[in-house]
Amino acid sequence: MVPSEERSEIAFFDLETTVPTRPGQRFGLLEFGSILVCPKKLVELESYSTLVQPSDLSLISSLSVRCNGISRDAVVSAPTFAQIADRVYDILHGRIWAGHNILRFDCARIREAFAEINRPAPEPKGTIDSLALLTQRFGRRAGDMKMASLATYFGLGAQTHRSLDDVRMNLEVLKYCATVLFLESSLPDILTTNSWISPNATTRSRGNGKASRKGTGPSTSSPSSSAKIEVALTSSPTNNTIEENHPILSLMTPGAGEEAPNLTESDFAQRNTFDMRPLRGEMEKESLRPDDTMEEESGSGAPESSPASASEASSGCTEFLGPEEISISSVSAVLVPFYRGQQRIQMLHKGSALQICCNGLKVRFGLSTKFVDHAGRPRLSFVVDASPNLCRVLDACDNLAQRLSMDSGRSSDWRAVVSRKAGFCNLPTIRLHLPTIVVGDTARWITEIYQNESRTSQRLVFSRYDVEELDALFIPGTSVDAYFSLDPYDYQQNAGIRLVAKKLILQSN
Repeated sequence: MVPSEERSEIAFFDLETTVPTRPGQRFGLLEFGSILVCPKKLVELESYSTLVQPSDLSLISSLSVRCNGISRDAVVSAPTFAQIADRVYDILHGRIWAGHNILRFDCARIREAFAEINRPAPEPKGTIDSLALLTQRFGRRAGDMKMASLATYFGLGAQTHRSLDDVRMNLEVLKYCATVLFLESSLPDILTTNSWISPNATTRSRGNGKASRKGTGPSTSSPSSSAKIEVALTSSPTNNTIEENHPILSLMTPGAGEEAPNLTESDFAQRNTFDMRPLRGEMEKESLRPDDTMEEESGSGAPESSPASASEASSGCTEFLGPEEISISSVSAVLVPFYRGQQRIQMLHKGSALQICCNGLKVRFGLSTKFVDHAGRPRLSFVVDASPNLCRVLDACDNLAQRLSMDSGRSSDWRAVVSRKAGFCNLPTIRLHLPTIVVGDTARWITEIYQNESRTSQRLVFSRYDVEELDALFIPGTSVDAYFSLDPYDYQQNAGIRLVAKKLILQSN
């Protein structure tokens, strides 16, 4: 195998999988397709594609066949993943991975497939997820930014929802987008003045993908060919091999502090609309998609907490107010500086950051591990019942924050912080998130977790990042005292208020 430092090719890859038809059902791998691309000339050097026989053929439902056309008869004589694992590993390991929504879907499925056969998964040198990249830089001029919409926009034909065809289409879409952005950056005053959308604007629409004057928003009503969740993300921070002047790879520019020759960073950002530096911080975050089932319903689509909020989480639990102590008339939403001139919403109570403490919240649904970060670690959250007083406060915060968001010109889809599922309106719930922090190769939870036994609270110390160990504590019906902050977000066309747990005290039943 070629040493990883010599593997300069970009591995575009795509998976076709079964479509889960019930909560908790896993994905079955049906097809793997990839092309190796020269990063200097953007030409295809090598390709590989194969159908894959899943370990459980019953996973191939009629819905799955409708999405990608792969039936049981098509894969019954195909090799199993174990039989192609060596080839897949050789293609991916030590190379830059590229694809549309791969970080959120395909990368996770690859790791699951290798874990199923008890083998270490390949690791990328870097990751280019064209969904987040193009959503940020190309805007919503192509609609919901799914591959089929992008291909239609550029007249590339219909998407076949087959792996090899899709990765080749992905490369062509990137070339077209990069060319348009390059031309617009050359004559921005001419080419963008009469354009129906600015090349730097990420337009957003309400109504889950219904058309508006600025394009269409994301559609979450139906699964894609592989039940992919058409949301973020991102770039690997370890990717140091991308050339600055490359027509496509220059979308992922050097980090903060590095400057173009003879230009300050601010001058560079003003003169070069192709600059991706303002996006770099967002590219190391991941958005969360609200789940479709009540068991996994989320009140947010936010990325992980920022370093600032992470540091605050370990600062103790002072100045937390109970819902009955909060005066609605004293609650306000304000815009505060966030990142490179951007602003975010902050919730205040009498001029101070609003933080809430609630005792005796009942766990409705235990830890969700459905969402992962760029390293494959789960982003944890759990659902608790919300009291009428708490709902009163959070609803007021929701209204204020949403109004300010609209007044400031944003048009993301707002997701209520309190969930009231149809048929369960008298049983409102909220989702509490447990943020993590990574130091080197070590991850840990920021939330302080205590267990109360015999009127004595003992802080729990976890020797390692063990989700199963933590999951055993959050059993439905468990009573928990929660101290949490309200973190408004606006990311990837989703906005709302994310409840971040700073301290949790689990009551012994």
